[in-house]
Amino acid sequence: MLTSTRLVSQETSAPQGERTQQDRRPQSVQQEMARRESGADSTGGRITSLKARVSTMLGDVLGLEHGNRTVVFDCYFAVLVDMEEGVLGEILQGPLRSLFNSKQLISDVSGSGNNWAVGHHTYGLTYREQIVDQVRKAAEHCDCLQCFFLIHSMGGGTGSGLGTFVLKLLEEEFPEVCRIVTSVYPTAEDDVITSPYNSVLAMKELTEHADCVLPVDNQSLVDIVGKIHHMSNTGKLGCTIKKDCTIISGQGGVMKVEKPFDAMNNIVANLLLNITSSARFEGSLNMDLNEIAMNLVPFPRLHYLVSSLTPLYTLADVNIPPRRLDQMFSDAFSKEHQLIRADPKHNLYLACALMLRGNVQLSDLRRNIERLKPTLPFVPWNQEGWKTSLCSVPPVCHSHSLLALANNTCVKSTFFELREHFVKLYRRKAHLHHYLAVDGMELAGFNEALSSLSDLIEDYTHLESPLMPNTPRLTIAT
Repeated sequence: MLTSTRLVSQETSAPQGERTQQDRRPQSVQQEMARRESGADSTGGRITSLKARVSTMLGDVLGLEHGNRTVVFDCYFAVLVDMEEGVLGEILQGPLRSLFNSKQLISDVSGSGNNWAVGHHTYGLTYREQIVDQVRKAAEHCDCLQCFFLIHSMGGGTGSGLGTFVLKLLEEEFPEVCRIVTSVYPTAEDDVITSPYNSVLAMKELTEHADCVLPVDNQSLVDIVGKIHHMSNTGKLGCTIKKDCTIISGQGGVMKVEKPFDAMNNIVANLLLNITSSARFEGSLNMDLNEIAMNLVPFPRLHYLVSSLTPLYTLADVNIPPRRLDQMFSDAFSKEHQLIRADPKHNLYLACALMLRGNVQLSDLRRNIERLKPTLPFVPWNQEGWKTSLCSVPPVCHSHSLLALANNTCVKSTFFELREHFVKLYRRKAHLHHYLAVDGMELAGFNEALSSLSDLIEDYTHLESPLMPNTPRLTIAT
């Protein structure tokens, strides 16, 4: 996804056969939710309120009535890529079809067969020029290009392989533009046998070519959705679910029947909406997207940011009462609100960003940071490593919300677990022949990917060493 005064989005989805853990279409859900925040209803009908800077997310196809005048929205400048044509076909047939030109959607027929090498080497070379052409056209519509967002899955072949190929393309074609990646990691019980290979091969590319990576763990999404449903079904806090306002994956509209992964996709969409809120709306303390990498990434390879959201909700849960402001800050640092399975308070912070939305005063923000500081272990050379933003427009049906982005060493536990699963397969050389049969793929690629991941884990471990304050920092940056 590319951001500017207008926003271009980049998505690589996994093919249908690789979508068993999560129906990975958060991008279309995000577009629908952005329309709601902008005051448009889900069917493209009447606008109830017109918020500022809507053109950041939308462009000039839709004419919507607002009182006695018509407001024109541009089409959503996105490039959606999936090597299984049925997934993108649903978007062209759904309620959001008018937001897209069919040339923005790039697909094949058969998918990548859960094979990183097919997505990266075969489809990458085949569709390189088409992808570059569409991204360049989208970028040309931007008034002030800030950032690319790339949203992809890690376990399948297209998301991991072609997704990281697109990431390298963005670096080659737009080397000065920040690249922020949202990566959905598979669970340990993923039924794609080769997902450890795909994920570790993709990790090497993410480490080398991304400016920031926001890991999202499928199991964490499952746990969060379970918690929300438990709160709603038990009636705790007086919350109820609005069954008729869930955004449906791939359809983008409002349906009465919720699909299994809609709630999970809503959480990822909320992450993206919060991180782009300063680009879309006015606020007393806005944050440019390129400031995220500048302030949160002290060493180039250590750019994996742990995300947490509060309040925890999906769009179906708009009746859940708002959290008390101080409690919302505490929740953002709790284990239960992280989008990966980790506990940042028991690990080391390199830096942290707090992105607030709604009627929150700067004094409240500073007071809560001072309150939480004693409980949050920061590296000794960056005790004041906080970056903050305040956006005046809250999420739909909420008074305020908070997104925390933390550069924290807790992320290494996810990488360690991923390496363990990779080694179990690689030790037996299981399934390698499927990869080595692809032109351009060599056995050395596996060894390099494993070495890159091990080095990354070691870099994070080294930061937690008690000798760290006396060791040269540049040794980590090399």
